[in-house]
Amino acid sequence: MAVTLDTDFVRQQFPAFQEPSLAGQAFFDNAGGSYACQQVIGRLDQYYRQTKLQPYGVHPASRAAGQAMDSAHERLAEYLGVLPQEVHLGPSTSQNTYVLAQAFAKRLQAGDEIIVTNQDHEANSGVWRRLASQGIVIKEWPIDPVTGQLQVAALEPLLSPRTKVVAFTHCSNILGQINPVAEVCAMAHAVGARTVVDGVSYAGHGFVDVPQLGADIYLFSLYKTFGPHQGLMVIRQDTAQFLGNQAHYFNEAFIHKWFVPAGPDHAQVAASAGVVDYFDALYAHHFPAGTPGQKKSHAVSGLLRSAEVGLLQRLLDFCQHDPRVRLLGPANVAERAATVSLIPQNHSVAEVAQRLADKGIICGGSHFYAVRLLQAMGLDPDAGVLRLSFVHYTSEDEMTQLLEALDAVL
Repeated sequence: MAVTLDTDFVRQQFPAFQEPSLAGQAFFDNAGGSYACQQVIGRLDQYYRQTKLQPYGVHPASRAAGQAMDSAHERLAEYLGVLPQEVHLGPSTSQNTYVLAQAFAKRLQAGDEIIVTNQDHEANSGVWRRLASQGIVIKEWPIDPVTGQLQVAALEPLLSPRTKVVAFTHCSNILGQINPVAEVCAMAHAVGARTVVDGVSYAGHGFVDVPQLGADIYLFSLYKTFGPHQGLMVIRQDTAQFLGNQAHYFNEAFIHKWFVPAGPDHAQVAASAGVVDYFDALYAHHFPAGTPGQKKSHAVSGLLRSAEVGLLQRLLDFCQHDPRVRLLGPANVAERAATVSLIPQNHSVAEVAQRLADKGIICGGSHFYAVRLLQAMGLDPDAGVLRLSFVHYTSEDEMTQLLEALDAVL
């Protein structure tokens, strides 16, 4: 029997929904950053109040600080199906990919190949393209210029024995297209390449089983998954060993420090465990007890997805049948996440975004760091797109508010 998300219970876990200054405002800018759950806010408050000192020392408060940070790695790893030492927390996904690219540059030789796409957020594209100055061959897996989608058939001829990295996105932050990660990873591995998968636009709709996907590196932003402003990297053990320590030489024994050369934000790392606290609360409220961690993760991810599908269908139906807007990305709800980008036909993106804001709709108008994608589709990045993004805590009433506001402003 299908389990229905208890939206009232969910919204009780997010202080923003009780915030007077946000009353009556419908939040449709989640792809830029979600609301933080109470569990994260509580852990952050606790850390700053009780353990805001150097962690891993001899004082009880210092030991507690270190234990809170370790717990975050352990609990996030459980939900992602990996080892705690494979979870690395840095200041942002953009910073994390930069560190990764520099690490790979030390291990690659001139003539080695890296495949990137023009569908990605620039964070998982530009850092790799810059390695061309060091003799690395950069190949682009291009989108279909009409649909903006990536086709697996277009990747195959780019792969060769010299391919060392395939960097691509799990889900486009403009189109919402969900790419076949497991299939792409298998193709890359067949020629000996490693995969770097940007999961930023996907993870807010449910954490993934990283081993099941086959990704060597999987990245996403915790501030888009109801947490603090941290970037999470899963780097599988063999890939971490291949890349080596990127931080202080005397931290060689601490693998979770290898890819955070600036050092961690102690409080935010500790607070990251609150995301899993929230998922645990969701599971306990909706499902029987006693299920092992990874199955729990699958159940929660399925619950989040099922809550979004009905609302997404309503928005897609509006966009498909209204000539005043152009829908970007797949029209089929099964092929996409709840991130919907539109081109207004009779008004500028900026004008529509402002009019929606005046009606209590929080959304965005921009290129959202996917400049290459818009250019490849013949769209003006400076004009941008109107992006409407939501997650499982969005209500039916808020979707109605959005659709009525869209109809009025268009």
